[in-house]
Amino acid sequence: MSTFSLAISKQAVAEMPAVVFDAPIMVVDTPELLDKALADLGKHTLVGFDTETKPSFKKGCLNKVALMQLSTDTHNYLIRLNKLGIPAPLREFLENPGITKIGLSVRDDFNVMRRTEPVEPKGFVELQSYVKRFHISDSSLQKIYAIVFGQRISKKQRLTNWEASSLTPQQQTYAALDSWACLHVYKHLESGRFDAAESPFRVVPELETNHDEK
Repeated sequence: MSTFSLAISKQAVAEMPAVVFDAPIMVVDTPELLDKALADLGKHTLVGFDTETKPSFKKGCLNKVALMQLSTDTHNYLIRLNKLGIPAPLREFLENPGITKIGLSVRDDFNVMRRTEPVEPKGFVELQSYVKRFHISDSSLQKIYAIVFGQRISKKQRLTNWEASSLTPQQQTYAALDSWACLHVYKHLESGRFDAAESPFRVVPELETNHDEK
């Protein structure tokens, strides 16, 4: 029986139209705004998740997670951990198994956070593992999104300063889009509307060479 996987090249991604993202974004940098964000997030059963860390260009120098992004269908919250830390209400949300949080490389995110905060995440779906059910072999969010939706997520802001006194509009859009994309990839695949067998990104392995051939 033949098998296949779905994969896409960087060049193919680059040629795709960019995602147009204009959903509401709230920068959460005070306890009052955090309470407001969590009140809304607590009403949802599915939430997109991501984090950003200020890049370090010195060997052995590791920065703390600076930003946590949480997205619903209608709102995107950028929680500035470099200003708020992880207070008890946020930790309770992350440890709530009743709310499904969808993210990419979740274990890595929490390994960094645990250096300073005792967080035990519950209710998380690792998107890299989940998409394998649909024959998707690529592991980056940009490539996964491109395979599923045929659009390109820009990564230009990835190595910017996430600990800056204020985040630029470009940083805000980039950060919110990543968590929003995790949520929407998951929902689309769960809906059953994605047909891997009909995808233009199918990669069929070459047939094994006949053993009699030299």
